[in-house]
Amino acid sequence: MSGRILLALALLAAPVLPTTSPDYQAVVHKFSLIEHDRLKPGSRVVLTPAELNAYARQEVAEVAPDGVRNARLDLGPGTATASALIDFGKLRRAEGKPPGRILAYLLDGERPVTIIARIRSSGGTATVDVQEVQISGVTIEGRMLDFLVHSYVMQAYPSAKVGEPFALGHRIERLDVQPSAVGVLIGR
Repeated sequence: MSGRILLALALLAAPVLPTTSPDYQAVVHKFSLIEHDRLKPGSRVVLTPAELNAYARQEVAEVAPDGVRNARLDLGPGTATASALIDFGKLRRAEGKPPGRILAYLLDGERPVTIIARIRSSGGTATVDVQEVQISGVTIEGRMLDFLVHSYVMQAYPSAKVGEPFALGHRIERLDVQPSAVGVLIGR
């Protein structure tokens, strides 16, 4: 499954550690079945919110052990809302890019961050449209959000596909995102 879905659902497989939760182990097993093309055409794999949250917590702990905590994913009809407490100063330092004094003043300290995205998919492709970002209660949307996505996200992660279709791979026909689960439908 494409790592680009991580922007919405965090769908990369990782080794299962004995100390991981049963939800994490279950979702990694499901990802493995998908990634190794072990599912029959017409199969539907159900990823529960508990599984996706366990996966998000584990991945955040591995990728950004300092600077991000309380990562959470909430699903809606065709939407995903990711939230966390983020210390942007710590993240910059972890990337080897320590901010200067003035920028450190603005970036240091945990801030609640929420990202709301609409996820559309069919015909083996998906599109993730970031609709809104909230940082410390300040909502960023519209042209300002487009500017931030293109100026920061696309610069930092050039392979990210935001607002444009990308192939799902592994015979995935579509993702059915609902409040109760994400259904991964395997095509032919």
